[in-house]
Amino acid sequence: MSTQRSLAVIDIDGVVADVRHRLHHIEHRPKDWDGFFAAARHDPPHPEGLAVVARLAEDHDIVFLTGRPERYRADTEAWLAAHGIGGRPLHMRPSGTFRPAAEVKVEVLARVAAGREVAVVVDDDPAVLAAMAAAGHPTFAADWADRSAVLHVAQEVEGRS
Repeated sequence: MSTQRSLAVIDIDGVVADVRHRLHHIEHRPKDWDGFFAAARHDPPHPEGLAVVARLAEDHDIVFLTGRPERYRADTEAWLAAHGIGGRPLHMRPSGTFRPAAEVKVEVLARVAAGREVAVVVDDDPAVLAAMAAAGHPTFAADWADRSAVLHVAQEVEGRS
C-alpha cells in the first residue's frame, strides 16, 4: 500500500489571487498583456482560497496549476511565498501556448499526476472544471468572486491566462 498522499490541484487567478484590479488592462483593444501580468504581483489574496489551500494541505500534496505564462514564474512564486502558500510545485502555461486554459490544464495535469491520485482540482473557470471532470478528476468550484467575462475570454478564447 502506498503512503504517498493524493494531490490537490489549485488554480491561482480567481482562486487564491484576486485579479479584478488588473482586468482593465485587457478590457479594450489593444490589450496590454504585459501590464495585466506585471500587475499580478499586487493581487490581493482571496481569504477563501487561502483557507482552502490550508485545509487541503493537511492531508494532500498541493500542486499549483495556472494558466499564467511561464515567463511570470518568479513573480508568481514570490506572490505565493508572500501569502504563506509558496514552496509547492508550480505548473504554468508553457511559453508560446495560446490554446484554451481547459485544454492546456488537462494536458499538463496528465503529466504532473502520472501515477498519482488526484483528489480534487480547485478552479474558478467552469470550462476548466468541466474538462477536468470529463478527464475523471473530482472538482471544486472556487465561486467566491464574481466571474469576469473578460477573464473568461482571456482564458478560454485567447489562451492567455
